[in-house]
Amino acid sequence: MLAHVAESASMEACGLVAGIDQESSHIYEISNELKSPIRYRMSPKEQLTAFLDMEKNEWDLLAIYHSHPQGPAYPSRVDLSEAAYPGIIQLIWSQAKGKWECKAFLFGGQEAIETSLRILTRE
Repeated sequence: MLAHVAESASMEACGLVAGIDQESSHIYEISNELKSPIRYRMSPKEQLTAFLDMEKNEWDLLAIYHSHPQGPAYPSRVDLSEAAYPGIIQLIWSQAKGKWECKAFLFGGQEAIETSLRILTRE
């Protein structure tokens, strides 16, 4: 995810996280059809391909991620109003002092509750 959001820093990057028992197995980088630095809309075709692959591998959708390259790692009003998967963790990446950070949220109506996030890296 970090490589994807960093490479796409001129616009919001977006994608899906899949896995089993709250442990991620795969990241799906999805194209932002809006090509915007302040909004995203995932490519429906790429989303469908990702969901079919998740089904084939018996993975669950664990999280949806996107970046705020010019803003804080907090949900915008648009993020809250356009959220389509209740109960799924929303990961938001942003840059702070030249370093990317990620925060996790659960959306409920027009509010977001920050939740814990544990990131493990593979060496």
